[in-house]
Amino acid sequence: MANNAAQGRSQGSSAGRWSLIGGGALAAALLAFIVQNRESVSFTWLFWTFNAPLWIVLVLTALVAFLIGQFALMWRRHRRRQARRDAR
Repeated sequence: MANNAAQGRSQGSSAGRWSLIGGGALAAALLAFIVQNRESVSFTWLFWTFNAPLWIVLVLTALVAFLIGQFALMWRRHRRRQARRDAR
């Protein structure tokens, strides 16, 4: 019984250790991305002009693209469920 508990603890700490290593690697990659893209850029959207560091522009663009994709998937699922409901 005690041996099983010790094995469970070692497996849990191993998973925690890998999560910590993965999180550290992700943080290091993010820091390198920010440091390499610090230059300020000017961009225009419709009739507004903004100046911001390049890394902020890239992160915001990726976030907006992700959100649009998620909303499109939600809309598609909704339409499919509605079509199945109507077909009954």
